[in-house]
Amino acid sequence: MGQENRPEFKKLGVIGVGSMGGMMSLLYAEHGVEVHYCDPRMSEENVKQLQEHAESIHGSNRIERQKDYKELCENILSPDSPKLFVFSIPHGPVGNKTVEKGPRPRWYPLYWLRCKRRVPKRQTRSLYVPPGGDAETLKKIIPFLERVAAKDKERRPCTTCIGPGGSGHYVKMVHNGIKQGMMSAIAKVWFIMNRCLKMAYEAIADTFQSWNESDPLRDNFLAAIGADINRTKDQEGHFVLANVLDKVVQDVGNSEGTGVWTCDETVRLRVPSSTIFSAHLLRLDSADAAKRERVNRAFKGGATQLTTIKLEGLGIIKAMDREQDWNLDYRAILQIWQGGCIIQSDYISDLLDRVLSSRSDTQSPKGIAVDDLLSQDDVAAEWGTCFPSLKNVVLKSLAVDAYIPYLSATLEYITYSGSTELPTQFMEAELDYFGAHSFDLKSEWPGKPLKGSHHYEWKPPKGIFGEKLDGTK
Repeated sequence: MGQENRPEFKKLGVIGVGSMGGMMSLLYAEHGVEVHYCDPRMSEENVKQLQEHAESIHGSNRIERQKDYKELCENILSPDSPKLFVFSIPHGPVGNKTVEKGPRPRWYPLYWLRCKRRVPKRQTRSLYVPPGGDAETLKKIIPFLERVAAKDKERRPCTTCIGPGGSGHYVKMVHNGIKQGMMSAIAKVWFIMNRCLKMAYEAIADTFQSWNESDPLRDNFLAAIGADINRTKDQEGHFVLANVLDKVVQDVGNSEGTGVWTCDETVRLRVPSSTIFSAHLLRLDSADAAKRERVNRAFKGGATQLTTIKLEGLGIIKAMDREQDWNLDYRAILQIWQGGCIIQSDYISDLLDRVLSSRSDTQSPKGIAVDDLLSQDDVAAEWGTCFPSLKNVVLKSLAVDAYIPYLSATLEYITYSGSTELPTQFMEAELDYFGAHSFDLKSEWPGKPLKGSHHYEWKPPKGIFGEKLDGTK
């Protein structure tokens, strides 16, 4: 490819400097690129964090804030190079408005992986980049991306032209769905070692380290950081992980949509992906830790499948009701399900109606009780009578290799819906380790399914030149 087809980008315009955009800006500045940025959300917190941490790295003089998009365009003008923009913006109204008002690029904005919220939290010095779009344009962009891309074991850059249109976005979306599945799997393994086998944190760390050093989990990122997390102690000598609450809220808080979209696609494309789907459901249920505590206090057993299925369906309706502000009458819904429909099951409907009717409109707005059906004594008592039988059926079915995905799914759902100790405790620590997502503490009231306020520096970070932030090697 001729040099005329491979422009050297000396300047970069970054629109959006949140967790990912801010760290992108710092990384490119460290690699000698002059970065100009603006934040469409006008977040002074984001800007302050970026400027503070720019002062602690090489190349901080190459990061400059612009007051708006117009000023940003003016300052990245270069006579020998086209303008290059990176949009790091959230999905939703802010992102949509930014794209509508901005340029019409011939290549799609990129999603970036393993970018940290603050410099002290960076554990990586490179990125995995899956761009998609116009092939000719991407040929000009790829060399620029390779400058900061991670390298595989053969030193090949982890970036390439994925394909046309939004294929890069799609690959990254599914990547995050896979990530959720893998994190759920390794968290479950951690849970078994910690809760069931009563292994000490140091022993679990040694196990993860040995797995990471040999096949079949050799060079596994989650196992590697799992060893770090299980060894990390605070200044008082206590294990940090021990006080991390088992509460993952990114999906419920709508700050991460890729897992939701991946699950949507498995259904739309008719591709069985039960492991990924189950992992996402576990994350969703973990978010409301306070609700799980209420269920745990009321219930010490399991539930019948049909009751569980109806509760799940009502939960879906309730979520849409809340989103659309329909203010539905759930007793009326249960009533019309008691005749002329395939899901008629009068005993179950009568049970749920009795619980709903026990809470008057003066005590709770109409329909709110649907959110707490699992924690009501009548429902819990019904569940408690059948848990041993359901568990026994699942165990015996597995022993003879029977296909029981629906039975085992019901058992899992009921088990974790009332648990106050989920594997997501370890998952939450890993999210904070590599993404600075923050967490809640067990020693505090779990509260609503909102982002936690605590972060821990699990491992001293290094910049691209191999130095720690205090200047030591």
